[in-house]
Amino acid sequence: MLENMINYVLNYGVWGLVIHSFADAVIFPVPALFTQVSLSLLDPSNALWLATAGFIACLLGTPLGYWIGKGLGHSVMNRMLKKSWVDAASGLIQRNGEAAILIGSFTPIPFKVFTILSGCLNFPLWRLMAYAAIGRAAKFYIVGSLFYIYGRSAEGMVKDVSLYLLAGIVPIVLIIIFIRKRKKRKAEQAASAQDGQQEQLGQEMGS
Repeated sequence: MLENMINYVLNYGVWGLVIHSFADAVIFPVPALFTQVSLSLLDPSNALWLATAGFIACLLGTPLGYWIGKGLGHSVMNRMLKKSWVDAASGLIQRNGEAAILIGSFTPIPFKVFTILSGCLNFPLWRLMAYAAIGRAAKFYIVGSLFYIYGRSAEGMVKDVSLYLLAGIVPIVLIIIFIRKRKKRKAEQAASAQDGQQEQLGQEMGS
């Protein structure tokens, strides 16, 4: 059935990719990468335009997936996925929301899992949009660029594009997030120490 649905949207060319990418962020269980690759194979010279259309459609669908999660909560996720998956992804977003969204943008996992979960867990929408834009742009445009440069021979390369992204980009992102959190923790400790000193000074002056 899913194969028939993908073949159906392929008949509409770039608009089929727009529909698939939008649905990928909301409810469709198959990543839009499959439609992007199929259309890029038909016309590699059009690959960057396809990447742009898919990227914009995905971003437009992201808020809808978010509000579905916010409105319907875990009842939706538990019907669509195993409870263990939902619990694991929920824990990851609660601990490191930015990293979870970025990693989810690169992996073959349907992006709706992360948009809906972000809504369930009240993750800030603007942060979801910002990190989704980074991750999805990388995914769409790397695939599009490969087809634009190498033509149909890029088909074999894109099979491992998610692995390359995870191995190359995600560690850098995680390091940046770690450094940022460490600086934030130090700032909070410094502020707490300053408050303690002021409180002690006030007590000494009062006595």
